[in-house]
Amino acid sequence: MPDTAQLLVNDLNPYWMPFTANRQFKAAPRMLVKASGMFYTTDDGREILDGISGMWCVNAGHGRQTITDAIRQQASQMDYATAFQIGHPLAFELANRLVSILPGNLDNIFFANSGSEAVDTSLKISLAYHRARGEGTRTRFIGRERGYHGVGFGGTAVGGIVNNRKQFGNMLGGVDHLPHTHNLEKNAFSRGQPSWGAALADDLERLVDLHHASTIAAVIVEPMAGSTGVLVPPREYLNRLREICNQYGILLIFDEVITGFGRVGAAFGAEKFGVQPDMITMAKGLTNGAVPMSAVAVKSDIYRTMMTGPPEIIELFHGYTYSAHPLACAAGLATLDVYEKDNLFKRCADLSPYWENAVHSLRKTKNVIDIRNIGLVAGIEMASREGAIGARAYDCFVQCFNQGLLLRQIGDTVALAPSLIIEKEQIDRIIEILENVINGLD
Repeated sequence: MPDTAQLLVNDLNPYWMPFTANRQFKAAPRMLVKASGMFYTTDDGREILDGISGMWCVNAGHGRQTITDAIRQQASQMDYATAFQIGHPLAFELANRLVSILPGNLDNIFFANSGSEAVDTSLKISLAYHRARGEGTRTRFIGRERGYHGVGFGGTAVGGIVNNRKQFGNMLGGVDHLPHTHNLEKNAFSRGQPSWGAALADDLERLVDLHHASTIAAVIVEPMAGSTGVLVPPREYLNRLREICNQYGILLIFDEVITGFGRVGAAFGAEKFGVQPDMITMAKGLTNGAVPMSAVAVKSDIYRTMMTGPPEIIELFHGYTYSAHPLACAAGLATLDVYEKDNLFKRCADLSPYWENAVHSLRKTKNVIDIRNIGLVAGIEMASREGAIGARAYDCFVQCFNQGLLLRQIGDTVALAPSLIIEKEQIDRIIEILENVINGLD
């Protein structure tokens, strides 16, 4: 095995990297070879402070021995078991543990392997549910502009990020979109939830008038839109969506792949914002990023509605080879143990005011036009260079990496979402590096 530091550009060519400018990266690669706590180590031995929890997923910090041991033990006992007509105890144990921390009566769990699969699963459950209750005309989905719901055809269709959609044709039909909630003129530099924007949810009434409620199966939104630049929901916005969905018998799905497992200072965004959805999709922090896994939490009345007909009939013709994979279940249970033992959800809530003050100290930094935050998440938006949208934030990403900080670039916003174990001194270091880098950009 060659040392990664010695790899030639041509040696990197076989791997087609996701969401990456492959030619640009392979001309000047950035390689990580180790991770522990709040830090990565590069192939040339530099420590990189992880300001984005890997990819919004390592909520408990890297290299947690409890999780590693659980995976190793399960691998030695049983490496794989199908979930089709066969069970294994860890799957049922993890489902019960999840139900115990979910808000309301989200009492049933369907396991998948990624956020994308969880979203597509939630859409299919919506269709099957309405069909089972005699309203099979409800086949339309409502997403939101600038929403991100993974990369399956369903999730891409209900998502609203132009670059994610433009190459792939019509995708899933019968989809419409609510307006996004980002408004610099009214909400720039808001701390936490913006005060303006609840009325944007009323556009759902327009879509009901346009398509008729009898054709709409579900509305899907992220409580906080992370992958489009940290768009925090305006106060009462999610409440209004819930009211309208209730009025017209439309299911409300919260995509909590990012906001789940403590990220916003509560177990889930639904709890943080005080709004009860009909389904929640989750992934990322479910296993602390250690093993791919996702899930859909479903209200009990949806599940009961599906449990009709002869008991030997499969109620939902849907699933994955690796649903409830034993190693993933072991990782999930160990991760929940770490969250509970270290009280990380409360730790996030307690650290949030310090984090908020720290990120907003960048308000007068050169070219910064907005700062958005909730829990241990922040988006710092910079003015775009003329004719080069995203170039300034990309340069910020590269220079921060060179100075020992990993963050996420989204257009001309840089996103931060450190692990919930972060210390105040490390928050200060993030801000110090960011301030120096941003002030040095043209």
